[in-house]
Amino acid sequence: MSIDKKFIDQFINVTSKAALASSYKVGKKDKIAADKAAVDSMRNELNKINMNGRIVIGEGELDQAPMLFIGEELGTGNGPDLDIAVDPLEGTNFAANNLPGALSVIAVAERSNLFNAPETYMDKIAILSSEKGIVDLDNSVTKNIKNLADYKNTQPDKLTACILDRPRHKKHIDELKTLNVKLKLISDGDVSGALLVTDEKYDVDIFLGIGGGPEGVLAASALDAYGCFFQGKFLFDTKEDKLRAKKMGIENFEKKYDLNEIVSGDSIFCATGITSGDLVQGIDIQKDTFTSETLVTHKSSRIRTTVKSKYKI
Repeated sequence: MSIDKKFIDQFINVTSKAALASSYKVGKKDKIAADKAAVDSMRNELNKINMNGRIVIGEGELDQAPMLFIGEELGTGNGPDLDIAVDPLEGTNFAANNLPGALSVIAVAERSNLFNAPETYMDKIAILSSEKGIVDLDNSVTKNIKNLADYKNTQPDKLTACILDRPRHKKHIDELKTLNVKLKLISDGDVSGALLVTDEKYDVDIFLGIGGGPEGVLAASALDAYGCFFQGKFLFDTKEDKLRAKKMGIENFEKKYDLNEIVSGDSIFCATGITSGDLVQGIDIQKDTFTSETLVTHKSSRIRTTVKSKYKI
């Protein structure tokens, strides 16, 4: 089974309208307002689509968020059963401070084919190869880098690693520096960080480190279409985390998840730029029209492209 291609334009519309709504809050130093604008728009547009949509990754659980909560049902009720993962504003600080790389992101799969991820951290690793055994979360950073260099027939100092610039990654970063690996340190936005491995033009060979679990699932949808290797392991630090995970059906808290366990079957992924970054250009408003740029993947039709769209405001 695959998701009908006709939905691609509809989901591009969803992320484009959410990106526009958020763009009006760019640089206003209010990340909550920027996020809410994207959330409200995304919810409104999703409800227009002929589908039985269900949020499996959203803005939190019902008691934490008024919109796009996990388990919320969206769409007209006429159409296929779809699971939806959303990050209406990825990079809230980027938008609030008018920095590059803010995105509006959605991933859609057939019912029960998208991992129902709790709001917790995930240790993850990604490269542009579907081969197993090159890198693994159980390996040391040094072993992963040396294996990847051997696979690419090059030296570690010719590789670039993308990692969130966080105190928790000091050991990883020190190890990468010892190996003389080039670093791309990002302050936020680990959906886009993971996607930088998808094309050699971004000059990123490996993405690694601890970031958001929901963001890991979103990134996996696109990485799947590119034939990448991705592995993720959820980190449950508290009793509350473990209880919520159990309610979502997670029994083994030490399990490493491969890509096909996170996204099975067909999926559509859309990431529209709010502010211009590595992946896509931001929203461009001209009088009564706006132009958006969206990275789109659709696994079954092998679509992996950037789409420019023009809309009336």
